Order: sequence, then C-alpha cells, then structure tokens
Amino acid sequence: MSCRIQKVKYRAVKLANKLRVLTVPMSSMESATVSVWVGSGARNDPPKSSGISHFLEHMAFKGTKKRTTAREIAAVIDGIGGEFNASTSKEWINFYIKARTQTLELMFDVLSDLILSPVFATAEIEKEKRVVLEEISLHEDSPTMKIGDYFEETIFGGHPLAKDISGTRESVKSFKRTELLRYIKSHFHTDKMLVSVAGGVKPQHVEDLAKKYFGSLTSRKTTAKAKKFKITQNGPKVRVLGKKSEQAHLILGHFCGPRNSKTRFPESILVTVLGRGMSSRLHDEIREKHGLAYSVGSSIERYIDTGYLETYIGVDPKRIDEAIKVLQDQIYGLASGSYPIGREELLKAKEDIKGRLALSLEDTHDVNYFFSEDFLFGIQQNTPEEIFAKVDRVTLEDVMAAAKKIFRPKFANLAIIGPFKNEDRFDKLLAS
Repeated sequence: MSCRIQKVKYRAVKLANKLRVLTVPMSSMESATVSVWVGSGARNDPPKSSGISHFLEHMAFKGTKKRTTAREIAAVIDGIGGEFNASTSKEWINFYIKARTQTLELMFDVLSDLILSPVFATAEIEKEKRVVLEEISLHEDSPTMKIGDYFEETIFGGHPLAKDISGTRESVKSFKRTELLRYIKSHFHTDKMLVSVAGGVKPQHVEDLAKKYFGSLTSRKTTAKAKKFKITQNGPKVRVLGKKSEQAHLILGHFCGPRNSKTRFPESILVTVLGRGMSSRLHDEIREKHGLAYSVGSSIERYIDTGYLETYIGVDPKRIDEAIKVLQDQIYGLASGSYPIGREELLKAKEDIKGRLALSLEDTHDVNYFFSEDFLFGIQQNTPEEIFAKVDRVTLEDVMAAAKKIFRPKFANLAIIGPFKNEDRFDKLLAS
C-alpha cells in the first residue's frame, strides 16, 4: 500500500518471512534513518525479571560474533559520521542508525548484527548491570525524572504498566544470560517486528536489503498477550514520595483514550489548550498570574489499551496546596463549562498542533518514528495531510465532550515527590 505525504510516498510490504518493511522516501534528504522495532517492552517483562527488555537493549551493543566489542561497533558508526542508539518503552524496543544514504547497506549490516548475533558475554552482563544500577540511581536522585515513573505507579497500581522500565535493583542484579536468550526467542520474531527506513532512499533497495540482512528471521505466532488494563478506580488516588528538597514535583492526571482512540484529536486539542506552550491556560494561570511555578506543562501518554492526560508542576513546597487548587479549578472549570473554550482559542490550538507536526517532520529520525510506532501495532497510519484534515474537523463540542469524559474527580491521580510525610492533606484537597 502507498499513501502520499506532501511530495513523498511511503510504502509498506511484508516479506516472505512475514517481516514488515516500511519505507518513507524523502528525495531531498542526504541522510537516512534505519530502525528495527520489536513490539515488546517493559509491560511484557516477566514478574521476576522486571527491566529485562531495557537491559537487553543495552546488551545488544556490547559485542556480536562479527564485532566482538562495544568499541568496535561504535568505531564502525563513527567511521561514517553516523549516530546510533536504542530505547525501550512500556510497549516496544527500538534500535536505530542515522547516517548518509550512501552507507545504507552498512547500517543494515550493523543493525542485523546487533539483533541477530549478540554474544551476551557473562563479563559484559555483569559490567552492564552496574551501569544500569547507576542509571536507576540517577532517576532516584532526580525528582524531575522520577516523577513520571512515580505517577505511572500511582495511576496503574499493580498492573504491568506500572513497572519501571529500568526494573528494580534486585531484578537487575539477578539477570542471567539465559534470560536474555529466552527473551529473544519469545519476542524477536517477524510477527512482532518492523524494519523502517526514512530518508533519501528507494523502497525497492530498502526491501532488498531487508531480505538480505533479516531474511533469516522466522515467523512465530505469539500466544501470550500483554495483560489488558481495565479502569477499576472509583475515587481519587494520591501517593507521596517523601524526599527532602527545595522544590516539590507533582503530576495530576486522568485517564484518556488509547493509541487508536476515536477521540485522540479532540484530546490533543484539549491538552494543547490547557498546557502546551507559553500561551496555554495553565502556563498563564499558574506561572504568569500566580507566580507559582517556573515549569508547568501538560501532555498525553497513550498505550494500546489506555492512556492518560497529565499536568506536571514544579512548585515551592509551601505553595503546593495553592498550585493544586488552581490546577483543579482550571481543569474542572473547563469541563463544567465555567471556563469555556472560545473559537479563537480552538483555532490557535489546531494551528499549534499542525505547526509542531510539520516542524517535526524535517528530520529523518522523527519521520521514521512518526510513521513506525502506530504501524508496529497494526494501527492504520495517517499521513500528515490526513491528520491536518482530522484536526480541522474537530468542533468545540468534540473538545468539550472529551473534557467532560476525562476530567472526572473520581478518576484523579496525584503523584508528589517532596518534603512531605504522608498523603492526608492532599487527600483532602482532591476530595474537596
């Protein structure tokens, strides 16, 4: 199938081994980003091996049968002036290389080597455990980094979506080579993988390289599926992580639609009106009018079966009650119609969304990500032009309906890191 994005077409095919290959040619670009996606992440980690997805992502760069050390792998990419990295989310693992289009085959060679032929040497595993433990310590010591994880622990309770992507100190220390090999056997097969390329490339060339370097991958139907999340919350939840600090960090969030939600565009406009940009309502009200915070902003996180709209604020601990009251007043006031969205505000939010998307598509890595993530999960990918049209069709009534559905006090979730002993005072604030 192929669709037009401005002057560019994307093409998606399935190879004989059922591996999906997605190509987004960008004729004006001298670079390309090649990515390999695996549709498994932290929520799929076995209970006793929390963080194994993330750890495997690290270990893939520590040596292969062909390139035996991390230094040797890095030297190959440095030798072409490229960049390479990987990341892990709750639902996927991604490996990528970005470099000049003339080195496309080398990028395929290196990525296939990392994914198909990792050695997982015991000495490297033990060394990398110490690295990941330091990464965990970094998050623990940085409330601005920790607060997002702490919020997900709050809103998702004991569900696998609440897991920290890095795992726990205990789980990381316990990892063994056999667990990494078991993980690859369970998740690294064509039914859960995607190879995507964006940049100055031709689809046929990409597909030929995918066959050459990933043709040995096999298909395997997955019987085990991620545990579906169901909302069972019947009242507001508050969790406080006591930490001596000069600033308190909080996130207040409510459930919204999943990745493929029919209300994703009204929700995107809603979050833009509330807390995206320096002219948003919450930035103006909390920072400019009340001087309560330097940093305030709203965002949406989506998963295959749920999502949430959240607002982060960094605030003086002495003024946290006031900040929470102002935040609640704004979101619930909007939902009730006390602070309605005007037509000019709606138009501005729409143009903001379209403008941000257009700017993000000037880089091959961002284009690769834009087209690949939904496609990985079997969600029909919209082109930018189609997204612009759907955003333009959103009405004030659509946004208000989304606000009323999302901003219900019984679904409020508040996570706080700061110099506080317990949740009592904040329970009362949410209940009021």
